[in-house]
Amino acid sequence: MANGFWSGLRRFVMWDYHRGSWQYDVVVALILAFIFLTPKAWFRDQPRAANIVMIEGHAGSDVWLAPELLAGVPDSQRLARASDLVQGKFGRAFTVVRVQPILDPESEVSGYMVQVQP
Repeated sequence: MANGFWSGLRRFVMWDYHRGSWQYDVVVALILAFIFLTPKAWFRDQPRAANIVMIEGHAGSDVWLAPELLAGVPDSQRLARASDLVQGKFGRAFTVVRVQPILDPESEVSGYMVQVQP
């Protein structure tokens, strides 16, 4: 009995069934169930947005920074750090005028809006 179990398990893992047999259909059904019923959160491989994005406007430019880029930076050093990040990303000299946190409905920082001038 135990030998038959291990033999069946080995055949299942190695997919050693003829096409059209009921065992083959069960293996295919299990694979399809895994593909379509597995939650996306288990894999955590969703694409990430850019950390620094230039937003061109009519009155100059703004730059959006991801919240993790300025996490733990004191308010007094936030302007200098934002300036370094923006100049490093775009390779041009910018003057950072203002760094304003963007808050979500729970009052947590979801990003920073940095106003820059060329």
